[in-house]
Amino acid sequence: MLEKNVPEVLVVGAGPVGLLAALALARQGVSVEIVDQDWRTGAHSYALAIHRRSLGLLDQLGLRQPVLQAAYPIHSVGLCDRAGCRARIALSSGDAGDPGLVTIRQDFFEQILEQALQQSGVRVQWNHEVSSLAVEDDGVVATIDTLKKDSVGYAAAHTEWVVARTTQLKVPYVIGADGHQSMVRRALGIDYPRLGPPRHFAVFEFQTDAAFHNQMRIAWDDAASSVLWPLPEGYCRWGFELDGFTAPTGPRLKDRLAVELGGQAFPVLAEENLAKLLAERAPWFDGRIGEIRWRIVVRFDSCLASAMGRQRAWLAGDAAHMTGPIGVQSMNLGLCEAHELAGTITGLLRKDRLVPSLDSYNCRWLSVWRTLFGLTGGLSAGEQTDPWVRRYSDRLLSCLPASLEEIPELLRPLDLHLPERS
Repeated sequence: MLEKNVPEVLVVGAGPVGLLAALALARQGVSVEIVDQDWRTGAHSYALAIHRRSLGLLDQLGLRQPVLQAAYPIHSVGLCDRAGCRARIALSSGDAGDPGLVTIRQDFFEQILEQALQQSGVRVQWNHEVSSLAVEDDGVVATIDTLKKDSVGYAAAHTEWVVARTTQLKVPYVIGADGHQSMVRRALGIDYPRLGPPRHFAVFEFQTDAAFHNQMRIAWDDAASSVLWPLPEGYCRWGFELDGFTAPTGPRLKDRLAVELGGQAFPVLAEENLAKLLAERAPWFDGRIGEIRWRIVVRFDSCLASAMGRQRAWLAGDAAHMTGPIGVQSMNLGLCEAHELAGTITGLLRKDRLVPSLDSYNCRWLSVWRTLFGLTGGLSAGEQTDPWVRRYSDRLLSCLPASLEEIPELLRPLDLHLPERS
C-alpha cells in the first residue's frame, strides 16, 4: 500500500501527461506512485492528436509503433473558409512511416501508456485523491484519500464516492498533472488567471465516407473558428466554435457522453444542426453524416499559471496551462514538460549527471507559453504573405498542431514569423 512503500516521486493525475511522467521515471529506475481520483481512464476526450515531437518522445519509450498502429496519420493542415482550402501547411514529407502527427482517441492512447507503465511494475492507484500537500525543504507531505462507492439513502437508494481511509506520506518530489482544476497548483498557491473570455465549441464525432487525404482542416470566418480532424476507422471529428454562446456553469468531465450539460439539453447538438453548421461553415465538406458516436458542447478557457511549480512540487499539462482545442497544444507540450521533469528529477535524485535546475524549467516553459498565447506579440507577415492568410494570421499561432520549436519552419512557406521571445 502507499504508506508501506514510500515512492521517490508522487505523480498526481493519470491522464496522458501524468502517465508519461510516471513511465519516464520508472524507466530510469525511480520508484514512483501515480494516483488519480477517477476510477479508470476517460471514455471520451477532447485531446486527440499527437504531435511530431510527442511521437519522438514515445519512440524513446518504445511506444511509437503501438500508437501508430491505432492512429490515423496527418501530413498537412488545410486553412479554409467557406469557399474551400486557401492555404496548406505541410507537416511531413508524406512518408507513411513519418507522419507529421497522428490522431488517436485519448482513451486508446492512455491505455497504451498505462499498459507500458504496468510492464514497468507500476500500477495506477485509481480512486485515490490527494486532499492536501505541504512543501518542505526536504520533501512534500501528501495526504491521500482512498475513495470507495457507498450506498446512501433509504426511500431512493443511490451510491456515491466516500473516503474509505486516509494516508499521509512524505516524498522527495511531486509532479502535478491533475488537470485544469489542479489541487497541486492550488496547494502551492499558484495563480491561474484567464487570458481571455471562454470559448464554446459544439463537438461532433461521426462516421463518414469523406476522403481526407491525410489532412486536417481549419475553417475560419469573421466570427468563429472550426476544425475537422480525420480519425481512424472511417470517423471524423468536427468542432464548431459557437460565437456568443452561454452555458450553465458545470465541470468539464472528460467522460461525459450525454448531449446534456447541467441538466439542460442543447439544441445545437441535434443532428439537423450539424448539417446546418456544415452547410454554413464548410459547404465543401461532401462526406455523409453517419453514426454520431459522440457529441458535446465544451467550454475552453485560455489560462496560464503564474509559475510552473516551486521547490519540490512541479506542474505539467493542463495543471499549468489551458488552450483552445484546435492545435491540441496543451496536452502535447505537457508531454514534453513531463518528460523533461522526469529527466531532471531523476538526475537530482541520483546526483549522477549534470541537469538543468527546476527553476530553469519554470523560466523556459513560461517563456514558451507566453509566446504561444500571443502575450509577446502575434505573428508578423512578410511581403510574400497571401492577403487571405494575413487576414487570419492572428488566429493561426494557437491553432498549429506543433511545438514552438517546429513552428518557424512550418510558417516559412507562408512568410509568417514568430515574435521575438523574451
